Amino acid sequence: MPLHDDLRAIALAEFATSGYAATSLQRIADLAGTSKASVLYHFASKELLLADIVSPALDDLETLLETIESAGGLRRSDFVERFVDLLLQHRQVVPLVINQGATLDDVPVMHRATLIMLRVAELFRLASSSTKDKLRFGVAFGGVAYTLAAAERLGLNGEIPIDEVRSALLEILHDLLVPADTTIR
Repeated sequence: MPLHDDLRAIALAEFATSGYAATSLQRIADLAGTSKASVLYHFASKELLLADIVSPALDDLETLLETIESAGGLRRSDFVERFVDLLLQHRQVVPLVINQGATLDDVPVMHRATLIMLRVAELFRLASSSTKDKLRFGVAFGGVAYTLAAAERLGLNGEIPIDEVRSALLEILHDLLVPADTTIR
């Protein structure tokens, strides 16, 4: 694996476990067996390293939102499947955004994450006609995000095949959200 990818993987693990603020570039360099100068060669700052790690997940979520907006909506069942796939594809980034997003809102990429999550919340608000439906969306997707953020503590990291996790999440979300399979706009 190239050093650039090693640095990303090490930084993601350290940011997720120790916290972004508590992780230094020197710590990342030490764990990678390289120098801080080498880390800075690949990433000009810790903030840019974080952006490099988080941006692909945010880009994918924005693409999903733009697809919904440009198509004039998407059936709930289709949205549920795409959203779960997106979260699972970026499951290592989810805990970082969920657990530290609010405290890192002054970091541009995390502020962007907050703005995108507000767009998702607005989408759910518009797709919900009742208080109960709004709560259903919040509990369902908040639960999925929390579950993935706490995956290690819940015994879901590597112990259960990802296809089984996906299938279970889709079944649960369909039970909660799809009975009223309307269009999300």
